[in-house]
Amino acid sequence: MRALTLLLLAILGLPLTFGGSYLLALGGSPFYLLSGVVVLIAAFGVLKRKRWATPVYAIWLLVLLAWSLWESGLHWWPLATRLGLPAIIGFIMAIPASRRSAAAGTAPFAAGMPVLAASILSAVIAFIGIPFHLHETAGKLSMEVVNPDAKTGDSPAAEGDWTAYAGSHHGQRFSKLTQITPDNVNQLDVAWQIRTGDMKGPGDVGETTYQATPLKIGDSLYLCTPHSLAIALDADTGAEKWRFDPQAGMESNRQHQTCRGVAFHADAPATSAATAVAATTATASAAQCKHRIFLPSSNAKLYALDAETGKLCEDFGDKGAIDLTHNMPNKQPGYLNPTSPPVIAGDTLIIGASVNDNYAVESPSGVIRAYDVHTGKLLWNWDSGNPEATEPFDPANPNQVYKASSPNSWTVFSADTELGMVYVPMGNRVPDQLGQYRNADEEKYTAAIVALDLKTGKLRWYQQTVHHDLWDMDLGSQPVLLDLDLPQGRTPSLVLPTKQGDVYVLDRRDGTPIHAVTERPAPQGTDVPGEHTVPTQPVSALSFEPPKLTESDMWGASLIDQMMCRIQFKKLRYEGRYTAPSLQGTLVYPGNFGTFNWGSVAVDPQRQVMFGMPTYLAFVSTLIPRDQLKGDTVMNLGEQGINANEGAGYAVKMHPFLSPMGVPCQTPPWGTVAAADLRTGKIAYQYRNGTIRDLSPIPLPIKVGVPGIGGPLMTASGVAFLGAAVDNNFRAYDVATGDVLWNARLPAGGQATPMTYLNSQGEQVVVLVAGGHGSIGTKAGDYVIAYKLKK
Repeated sequence: MRALTLLLLAILGLPLTFGGSYLLALGGSPFYLLSGVVVLIAAFGVLKRKRWATPVYAIWLLVLLAWSLWESGLHWWPLATRLGLPAIIGFIMAIPASRRSAAAGTAPFAAGMPVLAASILSAVIAFIGIPFHLHETAGKLSMEVVNPDAKTGDSPAAEGDWTAYAGSHHGQRFSKLTQITPDNVNQLDVAWQIRTGDMKGPGDVGETTYQATPLKIGDSLYLCTPHSLAIALDADTGAEKWRFDPQAGMESNRQHQTCRGVAFHADAPATSAATAVAATTATASAAQCKHRIFLPSSNAKLYALDAETGKLCEDFGDKGAIDLTHNMPNKQPGYLNPTSPPVIAGDTLIIGASVNDNYAVESPSGVIRAYDVHTGKLLWNWDSGNPEATEPFDPANPNQVYKASSPNSWTVFSADTELGMVYVPMGNRVPDQLGQYRNADEEKYTAAIVALDLKTGKLRWYQQTVHHDLWDMDLGSQPVLLDLDLPQGRTPSLVLPTKQGDVYVLDRRDGTPIHAVTERPAPQGTDVPGEHTVPTQPVSALSFEPPKLTESDMWGASLIDQMMCRIQFKKLRYEGRYTAPSLQGTLVYPGNFGTFNWGSVAVDPQRQVMFGMPTYLAFVSTLIPRDQLKGDTVMNLGEQGINANEGAGYAVKMHPFLSPMGVPCQTPPWGTVAAADLRTGKIAYQYRNGTIRDLSPIPLPIKVGVPGIGGPLMTASGVAFLGAAVDNNFRAYDVATGDVLWNARLPAGGQATPMTYLNSQGEQVVVLVAGGHGSIGTKAGDYVIAYKLKK
């Protein structure tokens, strides 16, 4: 036992001494060095059987406890990692056998009571801290119905259908169904479960991810899979009706291998003989494909399928497909990939595409294009690098080429047919971290929400969320449209969550902020020749932005792990949000994983409130001069790791800010659920979300608050559904309080947005795709799971 005590003291004391010396040299806290010295002195006392050894360690434990409370307050996780290992060693030192003379075998060399008392006190204080957690706001959301007749979209749909990715092209992720309530949601059970057969294989890229949200029209569900298969299922049983395989093939240069969903269009019924003749003249193919499913495919094509049979609508484009590389510059295989479904407004289909981040300076264009849903004819194109040229290019004219590498939009758009606008969240011009390649227009529309005219593609208004974006803060969230009842009257509004945590609430008619958007001074300076920073950055009054990180916010799984995080923190450049990328490495927080990402938020248009999943995970961005890259450097394996930026002077390395033990370096929670009143702009509550059950070697369901990516669903009964977190769970929440009402285990990661509908028996069903996420490492799968109330 004495040998074990010496070993543990050495394991603790030596790293603290040497690591603490390095941390102090970097300008960090001297506490670790002093702690290491004291622990080694105690170890020496144990070795020499000195009576003062355990009192010395006990005194240090009390000092450690006081220091921990001073730095962290009564917050459980900071206390647990600071006090855990030292307290365990203290308990061992208190065991009589660890203090017994080896020669005599009976005489203790020191009293164990001081260290035992100090260890118990440390454990008790840490236990007291359990109810106290960072980044949490206790409260309750008002569930008053403000507008019972609120629209969930412009196009009428049958009750219980789900006709677009987010329910409608207003992007609300909201259903008026009320069968499932806070009182009975715990009675949900699996109604049916199927497997699509589309699994990640050995030849797949790293981020092969199942993110699809099915549509429900009539008696069928429609969805896509990571390898771009379209599948129709029976909405009652999950039985397969048809599938379409575009044979998209494999391409190692694809940064993402995913499909978030398909789009649906139904021909409007004629109301008179005259309109019937007009409709027949305009759409000669209506009889062939009365209802159409549009499939975006990873081979950069858009397919039109007959919703009844899954066969190609051959009058659309070139025998049922449009090659989205038409008029494109730099047709590198795998660089252009439409990962999100198009938005359909009337008879107009509008689509963007993902362009590989940071692979090459000269990449495909990020042009936004509108097509006729029946013929595939190009109606207009809006290219943020050449925004005035909206007249449709001729796909057959090789001299008409879109602007190379212009900012793209890879996520889902929203549309308002009454106002005649489509709302497009924009990304960046590649490379993300190097802004000197952008022209004035690209600078203007980078990380901006742009409102385009549905008929012409002309710009109506825009609102930028980051100036001169060097941090990959592209807008990944679908904008949400609803009407807000404000003091000035009912106002057509747009809600836009961002990676930074800001939630912009704008008048969607002209972009005027409803909740104030102000400018804040930003960190200055860059060590890249030809680069610059801007003096201020926009910030919204409604924001889930986390506080600026400090050295005391560093975490790690133990006191030593935490010290290593502090060393990393002091070595990185960080002056707060919008610290410029650098050669030494820059801490980006919130990271480019996003406080909000493509999952967006759910909005109840009747109560005019939002529910979402703010995530907090710091990233590190390091610029690497091209002449320092070795010939065998592995690059372009996804968004993380080293990306080449071919054609630029610097490659970029990006990764989460993790400790040597692989846990995030900042104090948890890393994932939360939250709600806000959109009329007042006030946050009602914010709580930890998710456990470490699927992250730790021992499956402990400890509620830390874990990262996630995906979106929520909200219903008129006041229930919200969310998978998304990196534990394989699907949860239902009380929207009013944020309490978890139902929690089901999933066979794979649930990084998709759920949807809900009525089956043929009039029963409400909730569906989630469970297939995992390649970037965050959740379990891969190919499941589609439907839940309904037990009879």
